[in-house]
Amino acid sequence: METRELTVVAGSFVTFQLLFSVASPLLSAVLTPAYGLVPANKLTEWNSRLVSTVHALVVGLFCLYILCFDDKVNADPVWGDPTLVKLNVAITCGYLVYDLVLLACNWSTMGDGFFVCHHLAALYAYGYVLTRGVLPYFANFRLISELSTPFVNQRWFYEMLKYPRSHRLVVLNGVAMAVVFFLVRIAVMPPYWASVFATFGTESFARLGLGAQVAWISSCIALDVLNTIWMYKIARGCYKVLTGAAARRSKAAPEPEPLAAPPPPPPQDAVKNHAD
Repeated sequence: METRELTVVAGSFVTFQLLFSVASPLLSAVLTPAYGLVPANKLTEWNSRLVSTVHALVVGLFCLYILCFDDKVNADPVWGDPTLVKLNVAITCGYLVYDLVLLACNWSTMGDGFFVCHHLAALYAYGYVLTRGVLPYFANFRLISELSTPFVNQRWFYEMLKYPRSHRLVVLNGVAMAVVFFLVRIAVMPPYWASVFATFGTESFARLGLGAQVAWISSCIALDVLNTIWMYKIARGCYKVLTGAAARRSKAAPEPEPLAAPPPPPPQDAVKNHAD
């Protein structure tokens, strides 16, 4: 790994740590007055998720820029010029190390085995990108998934702020979260794997060596399994929110007016005469 990449990883780690320790509490207190009402045991996760959102936006938008404008990477997905991709990956690696340290220090309140597996699999694969400069297109393509993170975090913020699940903002964010998560983590699987299979048997693939090949394929499989599990949970939650909101609206709706008024009852005298 070159000095530039090491510097970016270290700088990313320090920057995200400062965002967590200093910037997030200050900004949250100013922008969200209810921040002071968040339970003390949830403040760490609040700040962590705010940092996560910042990282996702920076890396996700940088990823889209590379996909659209980095012709060298797109022309040779295995051995293309990795300069910009390595910069983006280094930022992510610094964030992943910061997040693993945070999880380890707060395991009793924030510990999640899925996240640890996700981070370790990503670091394992990204290590080859930083040290050998290989697979820049595929490494960058994987970072598209970060664009779903802000919606996931926003859902948690609404929950901490005691927004009811039927609230319009909660429902809209839930739908957006499910749609974006599907688009950037599930729908991209077929074209991604098609590009992977297209490299099999080529000279570029053979030059990678067994170690890089195993790291690449195994980490992708692990990440896709985790994303599928998360997608299932998100889809279930979204379905419950939508069906619950629809049921509450139907109960609150006024009863419909009858199509025609019933005929008036006959006069009592007529009833009496008919009975006689």
